[in-house]
Amino acid sequence: MSSLPLSDDCLPADAEVLSLNEVARRLGVSSNRVRTLIHDHQLLGLSRGGEPVVPALFLDEHGIAKHFTGLVEVLLDGGYSRDEAMAWLFTEIDDLGVYPAAAIHTHSAREVIRRAQAAAF
Repeated sequence: MSSLPLSDDCLPADAEVLSLNEVARRLGVSSNRVRTLIHDHQLLGLSRGGEPVVPALFLDEHGIAKHFTGLVEVLLDGGYSRDEAMAWLFTEIDDLGVYPAAAIHTHSAREVIRRAQAAAF
């Protein structure tokens, strides 16, 4: 497989990240499958310290967070690059008081997806 499409590290300093091996363990798949998920936009990864990692907020106790893949699809289909999508996911929405990557784990998930649709260009 070719090199992974990774974003630059634009996350807040306190954002937890997981190595590809940690993601693989949590999902119950191989690290090669995690690489495929990143390549196919089912997950987004970034480079931190020269190593590929995935923000922990993209996962929940069941696997990939329920609304994550749909939200990323809306952003990418709306004209965002992977880097722009990653930055948007970690930019706080003032009136919600949280950034979208965290909001997908709350009752605000559908509102975040609606806002992503409205932000498409």
